Amino acid sequence: MTPAPGHTLCVAPMMERTDRHCRYFLRLLSPNSWLYTEMITAAALVDGGRLQLLAFHPDEHPVALQLGGSEPAKLAQAARLGASAGYDEINLNVGCPSDRVQSGRFGAALMAEPEHVAECVGAMIAAVEIPVTVKTRLGIDDLDSYEFLHRFVGVVSDAGCRTVVIHARKALLSGLSPKENRQIPPLDYARVARLKSDYPSLEIILNGGLDTEQKVLEQLDVFDGVMLGRQAYQNPYLLGELDSKLFGRTPVPTRERVLRDFLPYVRGELSRGTPLRAMTRHLLGLYTGRPGGRAWRRFLGELPGGEAGLAAFAEAAERTRTADSTRRARPSETDAFLTAQ
Repeated sequence: MTPAPGHTLCVAPMMERTDRHCRYFLRLLSPNSWLYTEMITAAALVDGGRLQLLAFHPDEHPVALQLGGSEPAKLAQAARLGASAGYDEINLNVGCPSDRVQSGRFGAALMAEPEHVAECVGAMIAAVEIPVTVKTRLGIDDLDSYEFLHRFVGVVSDAGCRTVVIHARKALLSGLSPKENRQIPPLDYARVARLKSDYPSLEIILNGGLDTEQKVLEQLDVFDGVMLGRQAYQNPYLLGELDSKLFGRTPVPTRERVLRDFLPYVRGELSRGTPLRAMTRHLLGLYTGRPGGRAWRRFLGELPGGEAGLAAFAEAAERTRTADSTRRARPSETDAFLTAQ
């Protein structure tokens, strides 16, 4: 049986990565994945009035707004703004270990206060009709036993949260950078699997270290869904392949088709003043592992801005042939930056 999309396949919220341009691009590859915004602080929306941060394209659905914060009333107000903007879900960040986030008393540091997280979740649930979910870690610092995680999830679920995304590593709040916290603490899928067994009625989504199709399929035998982070950004075609595999859509859109479909979006955004680089930077990984991938990245890196860059990108989008389709193409039909270096 083909699974319903739901949270089966998710793309993680990633700072300076999953902005609206990135999400639109990823949707071209994967019509069924659940997309998440970068973390947006409740204070930026409520106190700063930066409602432009909530902008997204209708084609992004289903898309979730991830909020950062620790004040229940402010989070509730921010959640209402997100729901009014049309988001399908509000997600609370209880997993980011950066110093900046900790100084604001949110992110992974909140794991030390399960009851307070529950108060935040309850306030948001009372404020909106769309689902409120939580993304968290196995634990923090010395608070990393299974018993701690079990109680944390229990307290949060008692507040009404039915979906929990768990990055299967603990976070160290000092001594490691955010990047190191994504790599150094060991993965423990078994602990998350035990949690799913203990909370069968909750939707448990696994995040962390899922960088191959095989790993994803194996974990979907255990969990309700998986969430890909950097791998989906650095090798976005994998996301399309997984979407096709999981939801029965074949074939995966060719890279050529994705570029052509992205072009009207680029033209429209450029006409509204969006810098070309703000969009094309998300395409750097499109040819990861393919002949010409390095030349493709160089091509994008050297694109001029404005209309000149748009013209060069449009020409590339029209003439490029993917590695799949170029196997039968005449050499003259293959753009130079796609030939093996």
